[in-house]
Amino acid sequence: MQTGIFDYHLPQDRIAQIPIEPRHDSRLLVYDRKSDQIEEGIFRDIRNWLRAGDLLVLNKTKVLPARIFGKKETGGSAEVLLLKQIDPHTWEVLVGGKNLHTGKIIIFDGGLRGEIIKEMDRSERLMRFSEPVEPTMRRSGEMPLPPYIHTKLENQDRYQTVFAREEGSAAAPTAGLHFTQPLIRQIKESGIHIAEITLHVGLDTFAPVTEDKVEDHKIHTEWCQVDAKTASLINLTKKNGNRIIAVGTTSVRTLETADRYRDDEGLITAFACPTDLFITPGYQFKVIDCMITNFHLPRSTLLMLVSAFSGLENIKRCYQYAIDKGFRFYSFGDAMLIS
Repeated sequence: MQTGIFDYHLPQDRIAQIPIEPRHDSRLLVYDRKSDQIEEGIFRDIRNWLRAGDLLVLNKTKVLPARIFGKKETGGSAEVLLLKQIDPHTWEVLVGGKNLHTGKIIIFDGGLRGEIIKEMDRSERLMRFSEPVEPTMRRSGEMPLPPYIHTKLENQDRYQTVFAREEGSAAAPTAGLHFTQPLIRQIKESGIHIAEITLHVGLDTFAPVTEDKVEDHKIHTEWCQVDAKTASLINLTKKNGNRIIAVGTTSVRTLETADRYRDDEGLITAFACPTDLFITPGYQFKVIDCMITNFHLPRSTLLMLVSAFSGLENIKRCYQYAIDKGFRFYSFGDAMLIS
């Protein structure tokens, strides 16, 4: 499968630079796969397209303020983005700055020192810190906003969902950014159930696939978890003939990974593990029935995932409709419900 088929042209002014306030006032594009119809709405009215008995599945991961700034021993500036913790003192990181090679030391706020101990792909490094990095990160770290956002975020919490609790992500599960606590209460009052999973989002999620063929791309792994309560709710919802609605591609990936963890009776069980599931057109979905998502970058694994769910040509038609109608794209953009 050629990667180029997942390309499309997006005018730069369609890339949202700041979030809508309040969150639930973002626009909503609704695509019904059965009728092949497109509708428009406002996210706060999403209950109009949900049904009593549906199960809405949210990702409760919390973004770390993982971008920290320091100085090289020579005095030059350096930037480090913490990606993955290996042990209490060692992290996989992305570095920004000149001549950041093995053996280089960066000095951070409070005297924390980090030494590059291994060079990996491109700007990825393995770094060992002189002490746990978390205090420095929480004291002076910044949210790692995607590179296509050029406007400074005044309120750092605006890059967190209102239900974020489990720290571990390098990026937000952006479909969840549209929810407010009042909207969640209204959804529950409508007889729609809510469950939570955890998937810690890595930056590779948003990176374009650079290989010519999709099959040659090595999918990133992300840690995810479904607890016993959520597994039980999924099984009960399916038993009752109701729908599982994943909020975001991270929830989709976690729920479809859950299909690997069924018991002898075919019921989903609790699990916690890294997932390497790569969802592309041709994949047969086994758990989810609908998804809420944002509009994704060309050639990204996320665009491949939603294309697998709806059909590539249908997604391209929806995206062109959204472009023509002035919808906002990417992390701070508008939302899409695929039913």
